[in-house]
Formats: sequence, C-alpha cells, structure tokens
Amino acid sequence: MLFVELRFFAFFAVVFGLVWTLKSNEWRKRVLTLASYVFYGAWDWRFLGLILFVTAVSYAVGAVAEHRPPGDQRRKTALTFGIVAALGVLGLFKYFNFFTDSFVDFAGLMGFSASSVTLDLVLPVGISFYTFQAISYMVDVHRGDVAARRSVLDVAFYIAFFPQLVAGPIVRAATFIPQMDTPRRWADVSVRACLALFLVGFIKKACVSDNIAPYVDLIFADPSSYTAASVVGGVLLYAVQIYCDFSGYSDMAIATAGLLGYRFPPNFDSPYLSPNIQDFWRRWHISLSSWLRDYLYIPLGGNRRGNARRDVNLMTTMLLGGLWHGASMNFVIWGGLHGGALIVERLWNTHVASRFSPMGWIGAFVGMAVTFYWVNLAWIFFRAPTLEESFAIAKTYLTWSSPGTETLPVPVWPMLAALGLFHYAANKIDAQVLLARLAPDRFAIAYGVLAAVSLSFVPLGYRPFIYFQF
Repeated sequence: MLFVELRFFAFFAVVFGLVWTLKSNEWRKRVLTLASYVFYGAWDWRFLGLILFVTAVSYAVGAVAEHRPPGDQRRKTALTFGIVAALGVLGLFKYFNFFTDSFVDFAGLMGFSASSVTLDLVLPVGISFYTFQAISYMVDVHRGDVAARRSVLDVAFYIAFFPQLVAGPIVRAATFIPQMDTPRRWADVSVRACLALFLVGFIKKACVSDNIAPYVDLIFADPSSYTAASVVGGVLLYAVQIYCDFSGYSDMAIATAGLLGYRFPPNFDSPYLSPNIQDFWRRWHISLSSWLRDYLYIPLGGNRRGNARRDVNLMTTMLLGGLWHGASMNFVIWGGLHGGALIVERLWNTHVASRFSPMGWIGAFVGMAVTFYWVNLAWIFFRAPTLEESFAIAKTYLTWSSPGTETLPVPVWPMLAALGLFHYAANKIDAQVLLARLAPDRFAIAYGVLAAVSLSFVPLGYRPFIYFQF
C-alpha cells in the first residue's frame, strides 16, 4: 500500500475518522496498532509474525530492565539477547546469502573449496526500519532515557505505527513513546501544515521521482550505449530521483502522523546544498545518521580515544551503514566512499583549512560542488545492479569517456537545471510554511489548484518507493 495510491487514501480516511471519533486514548492506540498491521499485511500477511516476534522480544527486554537496577548483569544480558535476536531476524532474511557467498569467495582465494548454501527467502519490506526502532526501544530503556512500558500494546504501537513502518523516518523511542501517555488533541494538530507537507511529498514522489525513473533505468541498464554526457546526466538524474523519492516518503509519513496527532522529527534538509560530507549527513536521512551516531559510533568509542581510533570508528560506522542498506558489496563500497570522505575531510580541516583565512561564499560554493560531485560518485554504487557495472559507470563519470553514441532527450538538461533551482529555492523559501499561513479560503483554493496540477503530471502506474527494499 503506497501513500500515492487511492486505496491508501481510503484506508487513511477510515483510520482518521475512527481515531478522532474515539475519546479513549487506549482505544485509539488499539485502533492504530491494528490499522498498522493491516497496512503492513497488505504487502504480505506472513511477515506480520516477524514484527510480532520483534515486539515480544523488545517488550521482554524492557520488562527485565524495569525490575532490575542499572548495572545489573541480568539487565545487560537481556539487552544483549534482545539486540542479537532482532539483528538475527534481520541477518537471516537480509544477509544470510550475502555472507555465505562471501565466505565461499574468500575460501576460494585462500585455496580452499567450499560450497554455498543459499536460502530462497523473500526480503520483508521495511525490516531494517522496524528492527532499528526495536533496538532503539531496548537501548533507550536500558539507558534510562525512557521508562519501560508495562503494556505490550504500547511497544507494539511504537514499533508498528504505519506512517514510518516501511521506510522511516526512524523514530526514537524516547521521542515517540512519551506522546502515547496523553490523548492527542485535534486542537493541537496543524492541519494546513500537515496537508501542505503531504502535498509537497506527493509532488516529489509522484511528479518528479516517478517521471525521472525511466531515464535513469535506461542509463543504468546499458551505460555503454550512451555518451559520457548522457551517463553523467543519468547519474545526476538518479541523485534527484532518490532524493525526491525518499524525502517525499518522509514528508508524507511526517504529515500522516501529524494528522493523527503524533510528531515525527524531520528527515531531510536540502542535503545537496551541503558544503561538506559531514554536513551532508546532517541533512540526508537525518534519523538514520543520528541513529548510527548514537547507537553505533559513540558506543564504539567515538572520538574519545584519539584520531586514529576515531577514524576506525567512523569508517566502521559508515561501512555498516552501507551494509544496512543492502546485502551487496555495492552498498559496502558506497558506505566506504562516504567514510573515506569524512576522514579526508577531517584531515583537511585539521592540517590545511585551518591555516587559511575563510574564503566566504567562494569557498562555500567550491565545497558544495566538490561534495555534490563525490555524493554522486557514491550514488553510482548505490544504484548500479552489479559491481562490474558500477566501476564501468564510475569510470565514465570520472573520465568523461564512453564508447556509446546514444543520448538522453534534450529536455532532460533544462529539467535538471530547473530542479536544481527548485532545490535551492526550497532551502530559502519553505512552500509548506507559505501554504499553511494562508487564510483558510485561500489555502483551499491554492491547495486545490496545486493538487489538480500535480495530478496531471502523475505517470500511469505506481512505482514502489526506493527505500521499501531496505
């Protein structure tokens, strides 16, 4: 069930009406939890068992933490068991074949013979997201950042809440769970702001990302047939596609939760205007980058044990962050490219940039251009179907040489320029805020016109959100 489908609007209308009709906070949570399971079961009801298992484990770990003092060994053991169990589910369905195949390849390099055991497992949609949310609950309870919930319903609701269930943002337990304790009030809902944000997300996904996708598919399906300029254009188009696809989903998820009275943190902030890679990760998939920082990088030691250990921790975090996206060496390389850039950036700031006076807007522009160039190089490994094709496209991207003669349609280039200007303008002018500030009658007119115009650009057929595969 996609946010851009008619059946989702019908589903949400029923859920919305029920939630705001009910007065009991407990019954609202029950309805929303049941609705979330229906939402997820629309893909494949068999995988509901995985969510229920992860929920049961998370609840049990929280229950142990509630009855054991900080530092108690059983409390630590329960947390370890819970994390291993949650990651075990994720590892079995997402990484089993990857690691067995990698072991066979490594054994071959060492001169040994090993046979591969492959499981024909379907990857449950959104498994990485609800696994990380479960871990957030267990760790936050263990740390004392949030109290353990006595009701298993609360844990189930937090893990399965449908707006963020299959593609984020990853909402911390300490951020979301306190909102459960008091009934949501309609008077506190910023209705126009939520509706405006949903429309912005819809336009990003259905009007921009889905219309760009066919051109991206052409380039990445047969890059050797296209000129170097067209291949580079295809890479730039993919940067736009994945941003509009994922940030569009996040916008709609935040807006949907907001209309039900719950607040999610922002997940994107004009990432392609970042002057450096570190700033890029403050603006791109904010919920994941902050999760990796707080639950992986800092527990590994962060920057507390010297620069060398800091760099190791940083690279480890980014490599695992890449692997989180998919069981492929492509994603590992993608994470490694970002990790390497962060390390080089630190060395540059420490030994080079600190010796020069600030260069103002010129330095910021150069930094933004270099960052965007590197981010797009990394996107090649994120999108290309195989490692071999990734290197072939990367070679064309870096050298501007290709044996191909086919070209992208001419309108693609002005479209790219226009989208770049829109990205810059969106950073300066918040369309959501402008719409929300309009008087109710003017808002209705503007919203209706924009919705009608956007619908005319929606292509036939729906494309799944890119991050559903993660």
